[in-house]
Amino acid sequence: MFHGWENFFIMAGSSSAALIGLLFVAITVGTGFSPSGIVQGSRGFLTPTLIHFGRVLFQALVVLAPWASAKPIGIILGLDASAGVAYQIYIILMRQKIGFVLLGWDDLIPWVGLPVLCDASLIAGAVGLIAGKAFAPYAVAGSSALLLFLGIYGAWDLTLWMIKNRGKT
Repeated sequence: MFHGWENFFIMAGSSSAALIGLLFVAITVGTGFSPSGIVQGSRGFLTPTLIHFGRVLFQALVVLAPWASAKPIGIILGLDASAGVAYQIYIILMRQKIGFVLLGWDDLIPWVGLPVLCDASLIAGAVGLIAGKAFAPYAVAGSSALLLFLGIYGAWDLTLWMIKNRGKT
């Protein structure tokens, strides 16, 4: 079912793996922060961004594996989407608990709304894979691409946060 999609998923997976490595390099810039500052920044920006990149890599690995049929891919990606929804709920609750409030409604779109859209697209793709529908690869690819761009956005926010808070104790 993913015939012809190999290059897309190879590119998405290798891009996310490279960006994960660069994210670890970027976080070493933040070694001058106090421990509480590092914890807030990692909870607010780093961990969700790392999860986005990791999910793209995971999805690419699942899709590119030589499966006998598309059903196991659909089941695995459906579980990934369900875990993504659960993680998103956890992140929202955790941000409220530690008082990490996003500044405006426009921050809710990339940090809450679009990850939910990614998971909805992945759930639709997973169901489509299990049912053998032609739209399924497009839904999975859309989810992967959007997660990749959300990871880049998150890395940008992390960088701006580190610059703004550099030198604060």
